Amino acid sequence: MSHPNPTEIHLHKQSRVLEISFDDGSKFSYPAEYLRVFSPSAEVQGHGPGQEVLQVGKEEVNIAHIDPVGNYAICLHFDDEHNTGIYSWDTLYQLGLNYERNWQDYLQRLKTAGYERKAPSA
Repeated sequence: MSHPNPTEIHLHKQSRVLEISFDDGSKFSYPAEYLRVFSPSAEVQGHGPGQEVLQVGKEEVNIAHIDPVGNYAICLHFDDEHNTGIYSWDTLYQLGLNYERNWQDYLQRLKTAGYERKAPSA
């Protein structure tokens, strides 16, 4: 089975949402906060299982710009200066497919850590 590739990528800065359509017909809307807290970077993921670093205070983060990485990925430059995660097409596809589960897990981890997430401004 071939891996889905993006056909369209649209950054909506005002709403802080990245939309990606894939060649299998899937279309995902990713809030910038979600992409930031699930960055594939070592800073967020650590260097192995159990080394993940919970990201807090990212409710207002936005994507400043996007750089292509070859034909297989993009690098997202966030306005909090984070820019070390390389988001492969497979990573983005999986983040889209698993959004609800990932997001609920993240909210639970924030709660467990005692962090009260603030509602982002409109």
